[in-house]
Amino acid sequence: MQRYFLSDPFDDEGKAEISGDDGKHIVRVMRMAPGDQVIAVYDGHAYVSAISELATDVVIVQREGDALPSSEMPVSVTIACGLPKGDKLDWITQKGTELGMVGLIPFEAERSIVKWDDKKGGKRVERLRKIAKEAAEQCHRTLIPEVATPYTFKQLINVAKTYDVLLFADEEDAKSGKPHKIADRLKNVSPKQSVLVVFGPEGGLSRSEAEALHSADFLPMALGPRILRTETAPLYLLSTMSYEFE
Repeated sequence: MQRYFLSDPFDDEGKAEISGDDGKHIVRVMRMAPGDQVIAVYDGHAYVSAISELATDVVIVQREGDALPSSEMPVSVTIACGLPKGDKLDWITQKGTELGMVGLIPFEAERSIVKWDDKKGGKRVERLRKIAKEAAEQCHRTLIPEVATPYTFKQLINVAKTYDVLLFADEEDAKSGKPHKIADRLKNVSPKQSVLVVFGPEGGLSRSEAEALHSADFLPMALGPRILRTETAPLYLLSTMSYEFE
């Protein structure tokens, strides 16, 4: 059954409107008719809904029954990653959405080869948000991860104060004689907490960045004995958290 995220809530009669690209998709691509069912999602809740009216690119649906069970991870995980090269950010957005992240914060790291272009940045962020939305529909999420416009490192440190648990992937920690394993760090994480995890770009975090994260109460963690690519590391962490909490 096709899943669509609503821009506005259901009204008092349980009706809602699907318009824009999603309305076009229902009318022109899926060629649905009144009585056909879709899953309509708003504010973290998904409902089986029947199409009651069809117009040009606008569809009215009627909510049926109670909300469906949530597919969201019990822990809210936001990924912060140093700006990577090429289309790696697309990959992290799509696969991170499938694996349950609730937010993505790209940031300008010291070792980021890519420099953010403010003139073209708006379209880039819009594309990432579209990727997150489509991935959320495909994997039956009830939330679309928030994709932020890239932060400076200072902004990342400041926003960290709003999270319950702060972690960062540290290659030096992994190389030490007593690495802090993910499993050990997750022992102190509880359901419903918000977690911010920082990953470096190609080349990893600089030592000055690692020290700044330490000073901001981030805890270092090792991702095992192998060096992971910048686009692999966040997915490794999300998979581990899914195993632990789901």
